Order: sequence, then C-alpha cells, then structure tokens
Amino acid sequence: MRSSIFPKLLTSLGLALALGASWAQAPAPVFPTKPVRILTPFPVGSGPEGVARLVADKLSRLWGQPVVVENRPGGNGFIAIDAFKRGASDGHDLIQLDNVHLTAYPHLFKKLPYDPKADFEPLLPLFKTYFFLTTSVNSKHANVADLIADAKANPGKRYYGSWSVGNPVHLGSALFETITGTEMQHVIFKETSQLYTSVAQGDLDFAFGSSATAGPLYRAGKLKFMAVAAPRRIPAYKDVPTVAEAGGPSGFEVSGWTTIAAPKGLPRAVADKITRDIEKVLAEADVRDKFLALGYEPFPATREQFVQYVQAESTRLAAVIQKTQAALD
Repeated sequence: MRSSIFPKLLTSLGLALALGASWAQAPAPVFPTKPVRILTPFPVGSGPEGVARLVADKLSRLWGQPVVVENRPGGNGFIAIDAFKRGASDGHDLIQLDNVHLTAYPHLFKKLPYDPKADFEPLLPLFKTYFFLTTSVNSKHANVADLIADAKANPGKRYYGSWSVGNPVHLGSALFETITGTEMQHVIFKETSQLYTSVAQGDLDFAFGSSATAGPLYRAGKLKFMAVAAPRRIPAYKDVPTVAEAGGPSGFEVSGWTTIAAPKGLPRAVADKITRDIEKVLAEADVRDKFLALGYEPFPATREQFVQYVQAESTRLAAVIQKTQAALD
C-alpha cells in the first residue's frame, strides 16, 4: 500500500511545484488595468486642456480603457496638484503641468504645497509654444527697436500686462526689461481676454501672448503681432519676424510648455509604456495639424533630456525672479 501511495505523492508535489513556478513567472498585468485619469489645472476650452483631451481620446483607443481628463483649475494649479497627490500612485492618475509649476513657482513661493522633484516624474513634454509681442494695430511703435527706444526715453511711463505675477508672460516681460535696460510698469488683469483687449485698445504698450490666447484678436484684425520671441519664425506665422529681426535683443525667447507627469517612484516599465504610447499619439497627423492651428510646436526630448532642460530653465528663471524681486507669498 505504502509503495503505491508514495509515487503518487511525489507526482502531486511535482505538479504543485510546477504550477507554483508558472505562477511566479506569470507576466504582470499590462498597464492600464482600469480607467486612467489625467488631472489638469487648465480650464475647459483652453489650448493646453484641448491638447490633453486629444491625447486622452487617442490613449483610450490605444489602451482599451477610458482615459478621462478632469479639470481642476484655480489656486495657481494647487487644486489639481493636491488631487493628484491624493490619487492613485500606480500610474492610473497622471497630471498635466506647465513650465511655471516646475520652474518658476519654486522660486516665487517660500513654501509650496508640493515638491517639484519629490512629487512628480515628468514623462515627456506635450508641446512648446512661443509668445508673440503683441501691440495695438494703431501702435506708434513700428517695431521692437522703436518700443525699446521709447521705453528708454520714458522710464517708468510705458506699460505691459499679464494675468498674474510669475506667469511666463510676466517673467518674459521682466526679462525683456532687464536685457534691454528699460524700466516699465506691469499691469495685472483678472482674465486674458481683458488683457489682450486692453492691448488692442492701446491702453497697454504691449503684452506677450500665445497664438491660442491672443490669436482670436489677431485674426480679427484688432491686434498686431509685432514679433515672436523665438529663435526662428513660426511656420504658421511666417510673416511675423523674430524679436531680433525686429530690432530687439538676439536670442530672446519667451516660451511655454506642458508636460504629462506621473507619481514619483512609478515602476520604470509602466513609465516607459506611458511615455512610448503618448509619443505615438503625438506623432499622428491630426495631432500635428491641431498643434499647427494653435501655434504649438512638437517638443521632442527623451526623459533624461527633458529633466535636464527643466533644471536649466529653473536656474534661468531663478535669476530673473531674483532680479525682479517677484514673490507670491
């Protein structure tokens, strides 16, 4: 009896070990395993938010899971960031951030409700947009050289605007003052529509604006794009010279960008998959067409290159902020 049972026990034990080995070697579930949420600090209808929705729609089809964009505007982006920090840490909650959140706010706030390096894993930039120096179509300044000469002759009597302290338009204007050796007044508006309407009416001498924010008034013939603060002309606006071509400082750039970020410490395999799939989406023709319509440009960069770029931008803006003594708390 014993001799017949023992071989059966060995067989059963071997089968259990084999099954255990196969379970141990089973691949991890392919990401995503449930709906994905992309939190954004941008309001519905804004250019960056529109890009996030376009990307989300295409990722939904690619992943076979719903990818939902959740708008949490306001509070300098802190509302969206707080929701992200309290969300899933496995990659099923992502966040759209812009350059201000990662490179300017750390130098503008003495105490931030987040740590740019400890809380986020920037995966890749979605796009880059350059800002135009906008003026009234009836401006007395024919070009950037005229504007600079007038500002130097009338220190403190020329005005530019933006929607807050520390945004790319404000810091770009402050940098413009520094580089050109001029002194002008910064006027803050509650809404971007009010800002560019004031430029069109001649209440402000200029304001930097993107194609998405200032474009409607430009296309209506009420606003002039005097120059673009970019290293080269923008394909969608080939007739608009660069700041340098219009008599301003060479190499002058005012730009904005957004990124998709994941929680810090996300497994490399998951982070790589999300990055690769978003890269596929951004390469699609209709996405490129959307960028062209908004005046956005592709921003190709590896994760390592992007991290280095963010650090370099943070260092550059720190110097501008220190010089202007700008602060938000």
